[in-house]
Amino acid sequence: MIFYALTIFWSALLLFLVQPILGKQILPWFGGAPAVWTTCLLFFQILLLGGYVYTHGLSAWLRPRAQAIVHMGLLAGSLWMLPIAADPAYRSEIQGEPTWQILSLLLFTVGAPYFLLSATGPLLQAWFAKTHARSPYRLYALSNVGSLLALLGYPFLVEPNLKLGEQTANWSWGYAVFAAVCGVCAVQLLLRGERDSATGANGIVAALDSPSNQSARPATTQHESPRATLGVMMLWLGLTTMASAMLMATTNLICQEVAVVPFLWILPLVLYLFSFIICFDSPRWYLRWLFFGLLIITASSATVLLYLGPNASIFSQIAVYALTLFAAAMVCHGELARSRPPSSQLTLFYLLAAAGGALGGLFVAIVAPACFTGYWEYPISLVGCCTLGVIALARDRRGPFYRPGMAWLWPVSGLALATLLALLWMQATAHRQGVVDVSRNFYGVLRVHDDLTPAGLLRELSHGRITHGLQFLDEDKRRLPISYFSHPSGIGLVLDNHPRRQAADVNDRNLRIGVIGLGIGTIAAYGQPGDVIRFYEINPDVIRFANQDFTYLRDSPATIETAEGDARLVLENELRQGSQQFDILAMDAFSSDAIPMHLITRECVEMYWRHLKPDGVLLCNIRNRSVDLTPLMRGLAEISGKQVFRIDSPRDDAGAYDASWAVLTSNPALLSDPQIQSRREAMPDNTSALLWTDDYGSLWQVIRGN
Repeated sequence: MIFYALTIFWSALLLFLVQPILGKQILPWFGGAPAVWTTCLLFFQILLLGGYVYTHGLSAWLRPRAQAIVHMGLLAGSLWMLPIAADPAYRSEIQGEPTWQILSLLLFTVGAPYFLLSATGPLLQAWFAKTHARSPYRLYALSNVGSLLALLGYPFLVEPNLKLGEQTANWSWGYAVFAAVCGVCAVQLLLRGERDSATGANGIVAALDSPSNQSARPATTQHESPRATLGVMMLWLGLTTMASAMLMATTNLICQEVAVVPFLWILPLVLYLFSFIICFDSPRWYLRWLFFGLLIITASSATVLLYLGPNASIFSQIAVYALTLFAAAMVCHGELARSRPPSSQLTLFYLLAAAGGALGGLFVAIVAPACFTGYWEYPISLVGCCTLGVIALARDRRGPFYRPGMAWLWPVSGLALATLLALLWMQATAHRQGVVDVSRNFYGVLRVHDDLTPAGLLRELSHGRITHGLQFLDEDKRRLPISYFSHPSGIGLVLDNHPRRQAADVNDRNLRIGVIGLGIGTIAAYGQPGDVIRFYEINPDVIRFANQDFTYLRDSPATIETAEGDARLVLENELRQGSQQFDILAMDAFSSDAIPMHLITRECVEMYWRHLKPDGVLLCNIRNRSVDLTPLMRGLAEISGKQVFRIDSPRDDAGAYDASWAVLTSNPALLSDPQIQSRREAMPDNTSALLWTDDYGSLWQVIRGN
């Protein structure tokens, strides 16, 4: 009946809409790192598995009427968790690796509703299979359509038009509606039992009986397939594990290179779900020759891009990695759909599929960061998808491997897999050349590597495509500030020409400087005796490398202080004890290729001004490939009553990078300084000024091409 279709569709929509809503809500609380989203995905996959275990248990131990009573009782009990809203108390409790804190936060925020939403789809399909003489698999495709619409709607409709509070409130009302509609299905089941109710079916359910869907009928009606063996079950588990790992590894890779923005979270998930829809809608959509061919092409292209690294454009990386994910997911899910069991094993099939999804999530979110010092989960997942695809082909006695004249496919397939593995190994080996030190934690992979240049031996700290700092190792050059902090740069110009440096009394020349984002501590090179430079850094490995592998901090004559933790949370806590009274506060914190959103909202910048002296200077490094922050800088200047301008500086052969710094201040002496006046440039006003708040903001508004 139509209520089955409506309930399954609505539950899937809510299931996937809540993911970006909560992901965006808690992202600022944990430093804006891409791993926040990966951890969220892991949580949702584990709860999805829990829902399928629950469904399988109900189907195995209880009759349908008892299942309906139990499920509706739990749904009614879950309403007490509404409205969903993450507890802000978690913001002040971040210590060390926050993975378990994120999982705990999500559990207490949306655990019960999400668990029951994840169980509803397969449970209602099982009810439908018992009470209707039709296949339930089309309903599975319908649930994926609901998921897809939720994911596409969030970045384009929900995020730009609704504040976070409105998003959570509307979702909560939607959940209440879902519970009511699900109740209608349960009541019908109680009244009808297991009688055949095909008569009167309409809409989507009627379409299930159409000639085009005869191939999707359950095995109990036509062309009965044998019950799945242990080998087939392991294949289900392997295919879904590798597809899930590929999804999460691709998401990690893309977000590390560009920005932690919902659109880039959602794009891989959309492609992943789209492959489910295609493969489970009808067998005719999955063409082995097409998608295996596409996987060969895209896997080769992805291997080349992994080798090129930062030398490849951002959009070429997004396109190739996304297509590779789609091809891999189509192969895995296509082979999964071809081996699906009769409806008598429906809940077991979904249970193993969910278990594979959870295992893939655990591999990428938990195992890989603990065991690998690079993003090796991506090539491992890619090779795994290709290998399992070949295994699925080899198991199919009616497949191409067993056709007359096709014996050559066996050695060619083995050679192709060996070649892919060899190329990925060569890429990994090439990227280790010159590496002095490397670490990986929740916040990403850091590498320290040396490079001999015409100007001298340089040591660099990098995070993906982002350079966190450069230092010459030669004794006569190691104290020079370079990269984005050279003397001609905006930060260098302000530090060199600050009015306090010109004071008649030498005791009045000292500066108190705050820096959000340590890097390798390059700004410490500007320190003079009596200065205090206080760095705020969330990643403990950055602090370790800055002290261990670079010398800016220990070479500086200034007093150096380092505060570990998210800069916003630390500054908020410090404000309770009093203002830091900074002369200069510089923002140089980056998550991927963009400043974390929570560090440039109206509320956060208002706090910065409370930590600055009345004539203080706020600087922001706005040089990046992916987003244009100038509209935000103009909006923040307007709301703060400050003047804003930018200072650009070019790359040179002495280690300086192209740099662009926004300067916000009302300091008249600094504004009238000849050096500043000669270099200052007006902020482009070709777009309207923007202002983000803690409750509303979208990187989509400022993202740009490479």
